[in-house]
Amino acid sequence: MADEVLLKVNGLKVAYGGIQAVKGVDFEVRQGELVTLIGSNGAGKTTTMKAITGLQPINEGDIQYMGHSVRGRGAWDMVKQGLAMVPEGRGVFMRMSITENLLMGAHIRNDKAEIAVDLDKVFTIFPRLKERKDQLAGTMSGGEQQMLAMGRALMSRPRLLLLDEPSMGLSPIMVDKIFEVVREVYAQGVTMLLVEQNASRALQIADRAYVMESGIITMSGDARQMLSDPKVRAAYLGE
Repeated sequence: MADEVLLKVNGLKVAYGGIQAVKGVDFEVRQGELVTLIGSNGAGKTTTMKAITGLQPINEGDIQYMGHSVRGRGAWDMVKQGLAMVPEGRGVFMRMSITENLLMGAHIRNDKAEIAVDLDKVFTIFPRLKERKDQLAGTMSGGEQQMLAMGRALMSRPRLLLLDEPSMGLSPIMVDKIFEVVREVYAQGVTMLLVEQNASRALQIADRAYVMESGIITMSGDARQMLSDPKVRAAYLGE
């Protein structure tokens, strides 16, 4: 299944506003894996994701993607290299329609016929988006906007998809739907790095997991085994 290392983070340190948010992090994601990064709010997970995608400058360390250092690369360049992120807060274009938002995800492509094929695929994954394809994104619910943000990222045909807190602020029913979609997209062969506060749900669907606390990785291993680890259960699963 997973063999080639797609993403390798070495000694990553990130500081902003005088705060050392990430204090020397090492982890990797191999081709074909779904890896989750769990931890409490403020652990440094989102900062790590922003550093990987070129949205946050790195102080020390390196990030290798497909065997090459991408330190200092901009977010635009990372998307062209096949790395897409669904950001925390979704970041959809509120005054644009659902279809226009999705097509923005394909802005780096010029293969119109294939873009149309991918648009159909996204509408198959998210039937609700198809039903409302001409609706303005700003009039949608939080869960629908999360679907739209995921669909937009898929339109770039990512080799590696980063999901930052996809279930945050959603109703239990919508959380179920989002995780169902994550499973479906993963089953189609998209490698994923998932940052999620809902540790139980993340560990249930991931292959491997890393626990992040106060800017460092404190534990790593098989996600299913971690789900039954007493320390993890006590700290993150409320047991």
